[in-house]
Amino acid sequence: MPDATQAPSFDPPGFALPGLTLGVASAATQIEGGDADTNWHRWADVPGRIADGTTPRRAADHWNRVEQDTALLGELGIGHYRMGLEWARIEPSPGHFDRTAINHYRDELTALRAAGITPLVTLHHFNNPGWFEAAGGWEARHALTVFDRYVDYVLVNLGDLVDEWITLNEPNVYATKGWVDGDWPPGVSGSIRRAQKVMQTMAAAHIRTYLTIHRAWPRAKVGVANHLRAFAPKRRWNPLDRVSARGAEYLFQTALTRAFSVGRFLAPFVQPPDIDPGHYYDFQGINYYTRSSVTGLADGVARRVPVNDLGWEIHPAGLVEVARWTHERYPGPIWITENGTPDAADAFRPLFLHDHLKAIAGSGLPIERFYHWCFTDNFEWAEGEEPRFGLVALDYPTQQRTVRESGRFYADIIANRGVTAAAYRRWVLGRHYPRNDA
Repeated sequence: MPDATQAPSFDPPGFALPGLTLGVASAATQIEGGDADTNWHRWADVPGRIADGTTPRRAADHWNRVEQDTALLGELGIGHYRMGLEWARIEPSPGHFDRTAINHYRDELTALRAAGITPLVTLHHFNNPGWFEAAGGWEARHALTVFDRYVDYVLVNLGDLVDEWITLNEPNVYATKGWVDGDWPPGVSGSIRRAQKVMQTMAAAHIRTYLTIHRAWPRAKVGVANHLRAFAPKRRWNPLDRVSARGAEYLFQTALTRAFSVGRFLAPFVQPPDIDPGHYYDFQGINYYTRSSVTGLADGVARRVPVNDLGWEIHPAGLVEVARWTHERYPGPIWITENGTPDAADAFRPLFLHDHLKAIAGSGLPIERFYHWCFTDNFEWAEGEEPRFGLVALDYPTQQRTVRESGRFYADIIANRGVTAAAYRRWVLGRHYPRNDA
């Protein structure tokens, strides 16, 4: 930590981050561990569905280590923590709620607040109870009513401890991976129509939940964590690629963002008769990771660009691109609700942090929050435990936590409200991204 008696030096190559508050993010199914009966537990039990054969049952064992992890958040000076709730724990069977589970979350939220950490709570982060999934999930006729029941219970029992909410996480990713790619539950392949139906239902769920939260807790801040990508034609000279990039962008995020933000459902969606156009966000939550290079109908990665451990392009300018696009259409505060990179060796994560935060610093946009994904390594959905996104390294067999150098760098940024010249020299200078030049 810096010497409090000395002002930090932001001389080049450092930079200040006035007005930006930094935090970390996580999701219940990815860190809690245990035998919650979720769609992901059921999915992972079928051999071959998870790349490394792991399941969410181990994860980071956070359910049993809340006290330890809260202390570690405090040690790093993190004052904002995005966390998720496990719906399957709270409502293990239809209409039956578990007091032990909800009290566990009350205890966690109380501990966070006592430590000076503000929780941002996600109600749904790809995690359905097994019984909801078996009944059709978000395609079911009564999906909205069922979700309303869960939301009502959570608000009654946790609302006094939570001032900030995420209704849903990345509905476009959830629908695309589950109904188009087919490598996430429920495992449907090639059905763009059904994916669009799921996204429309989830947009309606967000609007209903936004209104419900504000009726119960008028001062709460409510938004959605919207996955946005920068889209570009792979061959910029090719008219088909240019048209395809615009089309992919529209189908993946443009129309959906409009529905979530202002309740206007443009084609291919249909305006629900019970939803009026309005203003349904208190902040624009953006999850940003990469740029998609589109050729024809294929969504891929450009050649000869920086990439991370999963082969995604590292494109910091895209974060500002999608934030500016959002702000021009739906003005208001912007919260980067997820941004991070898989880097098992922690070789380039400090550079990644530096470059994305520097892009924000020079953007002139009202970006108020930045949540790094993730706090600790976690169960990364269909990829299992192998991708390492954490500022804190996790040894899964022993559950030992070790703060990475990128985590120390992040703590220094928080303490100094920016990247000092000394921090740049210590953690960033000399680092380089891998490239896919081959």
